[in-house]
Amino acid sequence: MSASKTINFGDVPVGPDHQPFIIAEMSGNHNGDIERAKDIVRAMAETGVQALKLQTYTADTITLDVDLPAFRLPSEHELWGGARLYDLYQEAHTPWEWHEPLFELANSLGMLAFSSPFDPTAIDFLEKLNVPAYKVASNEIGDLPLVRGMAETGKPIIISTGSATLMDIDAAVRAARSTGNEQIIVLSCTASYPAPADQSNLRSIPVLRDALGVQIGLSDHTMGIGASIAAVALGATVIEKHVTLSRADGGVDSAFSLEPAEVKLLVEGTKVAQQALGRPIVGPKEAEQNVLRFRRSLYITRDVKAGEKVAADNVRSVRPAGGLAPDAFTSVEGREFRVDAVAGTPLTWDVL
Repeated sequence: MSASKTINFGDVPVGPDHQPFIIAEMSGNHNGDIERAKDIVRAMAETGVQALKLQTYTADTITLDVDLPAFRLPSEHELWGGARLYDLYQEAHTPWEWHEPLFELANSLGMLAFSSPFDPTAIDFLEKLNVPAYKVASNEIGDLPLVRGMAETGKPIIISTGSATLMDIDAAVRAARSTGNEQIIVLSCTASYPAPADQSNLRSIPVLRDALGVQIGLSDHTMGIGASIAAVALGATVIEKHVTLSRADGGVDSAFSLEPAEVKLLVEGTKVAQQALGRPIVGPKEAEQNVLRFRRSLYITRDVKAGEKVAADNVRSVRPAGGLAPDAFTSVEGREFRVDAVAGTPLTWDVL
């Protein structure tokens, strides 16, 4: 499947000829409260995003309940310095029993809903909920059996690439393709939370698209929406952003998440960016046809008689179009008018 081929997520077409597919990632911003989770779903439905995404894991399926240096984040981490992985995932995980009611709510409000599974049991669980797609999280890109497990469902698979090399990305895409699944989208990503805008390297988007032959999107952890809009201008077809009701409420990912009003601006801004891409054609656009009438040309500026000579006091370049091009003045200066003409007559070869 080529990078220009449309991929259908349920009944939503995704591709370069369609409005950017915006994914609202709830992550752990529900703060352990299902009612808050539902409020996030409702708020996202009002922004115009096409999809809600969760993460499907438990602390026990993603790590081990041990306290060793390798199982702690570095103390200098901006958000979770020194945190034990097990404790962080225990806080951030979305209980599996919440998935079905949250998916049903999202669907009832016109959004697709799917998830990132972090182990094979999560894929089995999500298959029972009939999700329309799967997302490979950045740190799972090297778990090729997990990638193949998602692809084997035959559903679209989105692969995030934070911290990955081109070799890593190619291996994951090949693993997905080995199942016969060509519905693959790769997301450019900087796996830093938040991510510095100057380390987004968005110019890699067309490079990845051409190298892999797949659609490219952006999993955006920068602050604001500027990077996402720029990504669409470079050809991204999918944008994923973490979302929350309010950053002031706190939460594991709240510091770099968008609030509903910002998500709405993201939807609107990326839609305009995609529309503005147009086609690689240089020349007057359909919307400019009326403007062409008012380009400058040579006009007679006062009444003249036959036999008079063209000079700067009776011909000059003005708007609108209709007469000879302004640069023709040097060729006609000094020539005689063949007929009488009134001011406002376009200077054409017929009057000379």
